[in-house]
Amino acid sequence: MLKHVFATLISGSLVIAASAQAQDAITGAGATFPYPVYSQWADAYQDESGIGLNYQAIGSGGGIQQIVAKTVTFGASDAPMTKEELDKNGLMQWPMVMGGVVAAFHIDGFDGESLNLDGDTLADIYLGNITNWNDDAIAELNPDVELPDAQITPVYRAEGSGTNFLFTNYLSKVSEDFASTVGEGKSVAWPAGVGAKANAGVASQIGSTNGAIGYVEYAYAAQNELSLVHLENSDGNVVEPSMESFMAAAGNAEWQDAPGMYLVLTDQPGADSWPITGASFILMHKEVQDAEAANQALKFFDWAYSNGNEMAQELDYVPMPDNVADMVRDSWSDIQGPNGDAVWNQ
Repeated sequence: MLKHVFATLISGSLVIAASAQAQDAITGAGATFPYPVYSQWADAYQDESGIGLNYQAIGSGGGIQQIVAKTVTFGASDAPMTKEELDKNGLMQWPMVMGGVVAAFHIDGFDGESLNLDGDTLADIYLGNITNWNDDAIAELNPDVELPDAQITPVYRAEGSGTNFLFTNYLSKVSEDFASTVGEGKSVAWPAGVGAKANAGVASQIGSTNGAIGYVEYAYAAQNELSLVHLENSDGNVVEPSMESFMAAAGNAEWQDAPGMYLVLTDQPGADSWPITGASFILMHKEVQDAEAANQALKFFDWAYSNGNEMAQELDYVPMPDNVADMVRDSWSDIQGPNGDAVWNQ
């Protein structure tokens, strides 16, 4: 199964469970951040139910556009919409899974598997203020490492994406210069570097470019065997990106107090917290035109909450806690079909 997932990532295919007939497939579009785990869930769910998932991994910005336009049953975004944005578009959202965005790099001939950075230094790299790997700021954070005299090439997401949002949200929190110059958003004007499309494209660009650094969801960095940055967190500790550090950051999430379930988990406190952690959200209309399609989608999400935790953890995602999953299921009663009846009646 894992080989199938990563083969799909490498091929750039955007369709999960494509063997399902169109009338037996749930349609969705959006974030590439959760694509590896959605692919595993989709395969397992189709084996069990016969219902496939046709999911276009086009980025969070595209997912929001498609669900607003009602061309798919659900959208997926790693950049949550505010309560005001949801109300304006007649949407609701909920977190499906959590995970970490990591900074990965590739330097020809470099023997180490990791380098230490802090938020200010990472921001300065993306601002174009630090352009060489043996810069004094990097050397100070890595006193026992022989740094190469190599040019840094920052790689960024070329399209609107939730991964962009999480990364720029974090850098805006830790660097006043970045906040005032670039700011946070699904799509920003980068002052330096080269762009690539989707998590898979960024990972590939990093792996093929000497001196590159970029930001991707953890599974993409692992599959491409990229060296990873260890990052200083808000407690001043340098932490390794891992399931444990993602869980440490996710443990601070208070979903019950978040209006519209809007919650961003970057730069969370905690000695072991990974600084660039976030949730991936599902978006659906409160009033749907096709009640059966909406019901099929909710059955899949219900199944994933109940049966998908082990698959998520194998790919270093953090499953949603049971109490949050139950809260989400309760919220589905707000989704109504054309006749005003609730779509979800489990």
